[in-house]
Amino acid sequence: MTMPTPQGEYRPAVIHDNIAYTAGITPRVDGKLTFTGLVGTDVSVSDATAAAHLAAGDALIAVRLSLPDGARIDRCLRMTVYIASAPGFLQHSEVADGASRRLREDLGVDTGTAARSAVGVASLPGNAPVEVELTVGLRRTDT
Repeated sequence: MTMPTPQGEYRPAVIHDNIAYTAGITPRVDGKLTFTGLVGTDVSVSDATAAAHLAAGDALIAVRLSLPDGARIDRCLRMTVYIASAPGFLQHSEVADGASRRLREDLGVDTGTAARSAVGVASLPGNAPVEVELTVGLRRTDT
């Protein structure tokens, strides 16, 4: 498990008052984007869904590697999935389902099902097709 490498001057995750907030995490393997371009023209819905799945997994890694001693993930509270989409693209929710699926696979249905927004945007950093951001509630295990 390796912390996602920031692509700028920020931390991948910050914890405050038992809440973890991640930066926007793009779908990377060994620091390189797995897909680039707009969903609906350059990137298929299937590939974008897989990219969202990967980005959500990396966002969870950022949370896990930032946990203080004696803390664990209690539940994912909120997820925003940004989709760099071509004009007229309407399958935002389908793409975001890839990220939701990853949270449920890693955390279970109760803990991993979050409130979610799927937002279409004109572009994302590095020409990424998706970016995932999480807000996660934590629980102390040492009290």
